[in-house]
Amino acid sequence: MNKYESVIIISPVVEEEGIKNLITKFSDLINAEGKVESVEEMGKRKLAYEVKKNKEGYYVLINFEAKPELIAELERNYRITDEVIKFIVVRKED
Repeated sequence: MNKYESVIIISPVVEEEGIKNLITKFSDLINAEGKVESVEEMGKRKLAYEVKKNKEGYYVLINFEAKPELIAELERNYRITDEVIKFIVVRKED
């Protein structure tokens, strides 16, 4: 299993409970075939440029271990979740 890091930017209009639900949803998806090491909520921050008509977003950093096949499914879930305005998944070097 490889180590990965994922940053998700959630729309600023999502309530705190909705953010917790999204984090739980993505963590459960990762835990099904991998292992979440840490979840860091970085809070609401100003974006460098406007994304989907938003000037700020709620940042969440997830560090996890997973097989490469899981990444495609995770990214697909990010794309179909309307509250996620931007995301990136990066493989960490050992």
